[in-house]
Amino acid sequence: MASTGHQSPLEVRSSGSASPTHTVDVEKNSASHDDTAKVSNIQAATQTEFGEKREQYRSEEDYMYEQQKRSEGDHKFHRLGWKKLTVCLIVEAIALGALSIPSAFATLGMVAGVICCVGLGIIAIYTSYIVGQVKIKFPQVSHYADAGQLMMGRFGYELIGAMFALQLTLLVGSHCLTGTIAFLNLSDNAICSLVFGVISAIILFIVAVPPSFSEVAILGYIDFASIIIAIGVVIIGTGVRKSQPQVTPTLTEWSAWPKPGTTFAEAWVALTNIVFAYSFAVCQFSFMDEMHTPTDYVKSIWALGIIEIVIYTLTGALIYAFVGTEVKSPALLSAGTTLSKVAFGIALPVIFISGSINTTVVARYIHGRVFKNSVIRYINTKTGWLTWLGLVALITVIAWVIAESIPFFPDLLGIMSALFISGFTFYWPALMWFLLIKEGKWNSTRWNTILSITNAAVFLLGLLILGCGTYASVKGIVNEYASGSVRGSFTCAPIE
Repeated sequence: MASTGHQSPLEVRSSGSASPTHTVDVEKNSASHDDTAKVSNIQAATQTEFGEKREQYRSEEDYMYEQQKRSEGDHKFHRLGWKKLTVCLIVEAIALGALSIPSAFATLGMVAGVICCVGLGIIAIYTSYIVGQVKIKFPQVSHYADAGQLMMGRFGYELIGAMFALQLTLLVGSHCLTGTIAFLNLSDNAICSLVFGVISAIILFIVAVPPSFSEVAILGYIDFASIIIAIGVVIIGTGVRKSQPQVTPTLTEWSAWPKPGTTFAEAWVALTNIVFAYSFAVCQFSFMDEMHTPTDYVKSIWALGIIEIVIYTLTGALIYAFVGTEVKSPALLSAGTTLSKVAFGIALPVIFISGSINTTVVARYIHGRVFKNSVIRYINTKTGWLTWLGLVALITVIAWVIAESIPFFPDLLGIMSALFISGFTFYWPALMWFLLIKEGKWNSTRWNTILSITNAAVFLLGLLILGCGTYASVKGIVNEYASGSVRGSFTCAPIE
């Protein structure tokens, strides 16, 4: 975990002395108040920045080596500017999930689909702004779990930390599964899907190896180009097919209103698909912890929010208008056999880059927690690299096992999103405002009253998504079992 540049109550700053040991000779009978103060100062100087005594080092060289590594590590993990932060947020937020939005439009109708895309996007920008305010006010917050500790003590730290780690690990699993589907589609199911699953996991591991988000941001430009071109191919492909009814005579028309016979559960599944697309706040603390100028985060969230709203709304509306109510999820499957292969091929970078950044975030959280007071956390020593590679491999393996072992994994991801994204994007930021940001009584000023009502509404919306979204996802799993469409575990069968 990168150093925040602010010492915790347990950390003692070094005096910068180069001597490995200090001795204090205080005469027993002549000790005075000044002498006592001098002794305390000298003893304090024997400790390093992280509270470790310099006497523990075997030599002056060992001590200076670690100080050098700390300095290098601190510089390494504070190179992120607002533009690179925007790229990191794009990598984490915009993936193939964007291509599930047209099917959400098909369920909700064009009017409700556009309103939900724009409305939820604006709310996500606001809650992300609150997350940034918390980071600025409390610089020691490095991950979402740290914010939980500020709100609810150790219980909040462990609760949100568990939610944080589980959600991101499941996201890695979903990208592993998506990679498998892409390879099966591109190869016409050439080999066992388990083999493609292993190949996907290996690629995710390799891409997640760089521990600094500044390094990941370089791949982000490829990621963004990949998803934009893939979406463009699908939009153009479905538009061309729409203009050729003799080729696709079964295409249905779009509707401004919800699909006839839409159930409560189906409507909420569609809504949670859109909610899931605006989940960038979950990693924002982690990314901001590497910024050299954290106050610039506002530029990033506005840039990302506007980009997301435009991409999601246009993708959902155009593809739904071209394909109609029978649009598939992901929508690139509706572009025809050849174009879907082209789109999958173009989308391979986004599948693995967006998936691996979740591995990096959760690994940084765990690695930084385990090695909080050690130079190992900077991942620039042999031990640091060995522990980092082992942890990234472990998270990737766990994600692959979950994805392969649970036959209703996509629906499980829906449940996890309803349980967790509802919190990370909605009710946790609203609660942060009340507990950490608000000054004075809720109605002490007109502005306080407006913000209090706004955050209370966001909090209630988060709880509504939590309850209804979870119910809808569980209902979907029950229906799949009832229809016998549940896929087996660790099977070679193609994933439908």
